[in-house]
Amino acid sequence: MSNKDLLENVKKLRELTGVGFKDCKNAIEENKGDIEKSIEFLRKKGMAKASKKMGRNASEGLVLVHEQEGKISAIEINSETDFVAKNKDFLDFSKEISQINFDVSGDLEKLKSCKMKNGNTVNDNLIALISKIGEKITIRRSKFFSNNEGKNHYYIHSAVEKNIGKIVSIVKLLNNDNSDLGQKIAMHIAASSPLAIDKSGIKKEIIDKELEIIKAELENSGKKGDIAEKISKGKINKFISDNTLLNQIWIMDPKKKVSDIIKENQKTNVIKIVDFIRFKVGEGV
Repeated sequence: MSNKDLLENVKKLRELTGVGFKDCKNAIEENKGDIEKSIEFLRKKGMAKASKKMGRNASEGLVLVHEQEGKISAIEINSETDFVAKNKDFLDFSKEISQINFDVSGDLEKLKSCKMKNGNTVNDNLIALISKIGEKITIRRSKFFSNNEGKNHYYIHSAVEKNIGKIVSIVKLLNNDNSDLGQKIAMHIAASSPLAIDKSGIKKEIIDKELEIIKAELENSGKKGDIAEKISKGKINKFISDNTLLNQIWIMDPKKKVSDIIKENQKTNVIKIVDFIRFKVGEGV
């Protein structure tokens, strides 16, 4: 790393942490220029100022989609406050990042090292934006849907601009030419927040944990033996139905399930849900 690069990185680290030049220089050298690792290094050394911005909670922000030639990418970029999420600099940064995210097929590691219009990398521009705005900003998660094995449909809830909002849902359907059906399923996903397409997609540890909670609840209420076993089985089946897309009650007709709607709309070939995502700003942060 050249002296010029070293000094630039030290400057960025000082802006982010408030720590003195000497300690920042040592951290940068120890971590070979990696800013995030340098922040962690300073925090481990007990320098409280190191977490001044990067240690705060960023649970606001935006989710953005970019669509081109049937392919779609989604990305969530977080800030600490909704006020910053409406800031022009934050919006301009997020829009350019959304385009780059599409270009790198949702690979966040590649994205961070990509050059932006001003000639600087995404990571450098992110650090500069944090310094300018004074809030923690993070590029949290992304997803890319190719145009193979089905068609993609998306829905944006609480849109602030075209393709930008607070909740984004995308679904890939095989053997479906009905774009209206695709968008309605995407809307359903946004509203109902399924964990998986069907039971096989729910992680075993999630089901085991839910079953543990159900059994403890029944035990505390005095239910035991066969009765408790029967009730717990019914409750876990309901949990699976409530959280799997195909088994959920259709938001536009409570007498039907999503699987019923799909059957009603298919013609020669079976319509299949291949994949989906639902990004809600700050969820799980």
